Amino acid sequence: MWKPPEKIRFEPQPGRWPDSGEAQASRLFSPIRLGPQQASTIEMASRSWVPAMVPWRASEDGFVTSDVLDWYRRFAEGRPGAIVVEATGIRDIPSGPLMRIGDDRFIAGLSELVDTVREASGGKTRLFIQLIDFLAIRRRPDPQVYFDRYLEITERHRSALGGELDEAEIRARLKAMSEDELAGVLSRREMESLRLGYRERVTDMDLPQIRDLPEQLPGLFAGAARRAKRAGFDGVELHYAHAYTMASFLSPLNTRPDGYGGQREKRVRLPLEVFEAVRAEVGEDFAVGCRFLSEEIFEGGGTIEDACYFAQRFAEAGMDFLSLSRGGKFEDAKQPSVGAAIYPYTGRSGYECMPGHISDEKGPFGRNIGPASRIRAAIGKAGFKTPVVVAGGVHGFDQAEAILQKGEADIVALARQSLADPDWFAKVRAGRGREVRVCEYTNYCEGLDQKHKQVTCQLWDRLDLDEPGIKLAAEGKRRMVAPAWKRSGGD
Repeated sequence: MWKPPEKIRFEPQPGRWPDSGEAQASRLFSPIRLGPQQASTIEMASRSWVPAMVPWRASEDGFVTSDVLDWYRRFAEGRPGAIVVEATGIRDIPSGPLMRIGDDRFIAGLSELVDTVREASGGKTRLFIQLIDFLAIRRRPDPQVYFDRYLEITERHRSALGGELDEAEIRARLKAMSEDELAGVLSRREMESLRLGYRERVTDMDLPQIRDLPEQLPGLFAGAARRAKRAGFDGVELHYAHAYTMASFLSPLNTRPDGYGGQREKRVRLPLEVFEAVRAEVGEDFAVGCRFLSEEIFEGGGTIEDACYFAQRFAEAGMDFLSLSRGGKFEDAKQPSVGAAIYPYTGRSGYECMPGHISDEKGPFGRNIGPASRIRAAIGKAGFKTPVVVAGGVHGFDQAEAILQKGEADIVALARQSLADPDWFAKVRAGRGREVRVCEYTNYCEGLDQKHKQVTCQLWDRLDLDEPGIKLAAEGKRRMVAPAWKRSGGD
């Protein structure tokens, strides 16, 4: 994982905790309506938010499991204003233990998830589901396997090797070359596939499935949103962030020549068409927002100016909320080991998405607040009040409340802090903030995610392992959800 060269070690800084009266009178625990003018039929009881996190608990064929229900029940017990269910695939294709919503057969399990959250939160928590599309990606191959099975031999290779060689001879010669020698024979994309593993891009116009994305994706997202509404969700979050399909359309690297790439107004075209198709499918009484990037954080990537423009267009189109993240891209990710897939949170852009306790002089806390404030101001300048959700190293009440009081965002999201203590919201609201289990930002959870292991927190996953009925992770050494809050003092 990339870390800032300064390597300054930071401790958690939650600050002062309020008493119950101050907490309940705070802006954080005040209600908010969604929508471009904050006049939607969807109201949140508080301005607190648990953003989407993939816990690797779905079945291998994408269904909700009892472990999924336990995971979201535990967050709901803290009664945040909203929970966003993990990135859920809109295509009906195998994708391992990631949740899916690409067919009606998934609705029953998703409905049970909705009921679980409603019951655990006493109906106080709104529930959204994040809809994602992603392109094909393969693991980094063994070089011998790559040259034997995956590389398509062309006349260009034959010419570069300077002879009338048959295919077997070409493959043998390539397998014997050093990486520097290969760079003179293979194309840039072939070298990338060898070093990092093959992945599709939205600019691969020679591939029919890529060329046809603008025709396919609006219907796929709309169908997924229809199923989410049938399952009982309050809304959907369209995943336009990080290393996935829709974010790639928004990126300056998108140079498609078909009217969906190049200048900003063309790059935002498909994301707007997807939103319009979803809105037409679900109507106005169902929240539809998106998560996108304030900055891509790699050379030549999307800037804060891009994000301000996109935010204005999304607000103008009628999105109900805009949730902001940063970075998390393939373009600067580290080389994976042979047999592993490239992970978009290993480079500098990944660090900016999930900054850790070893940091630069800025520290890991609230690095996205400044960009979020600029984006919110741009939305206001365009005449809209679309709520902005900010995340990134928020773990204390004063920090969260200051964001809202200063108008830097409208809703505050806690991801890793919610994982460390799902009762953060309930404890702070009750004036019991001193009992909060404070995230240390070691990114232990991210390490598990990278390995596609069931995500837990090191602050609680070895506690009370002998608790009756407790479920353990696959290797049998970690509990799957945080221990229940053992209230004292007659509460």
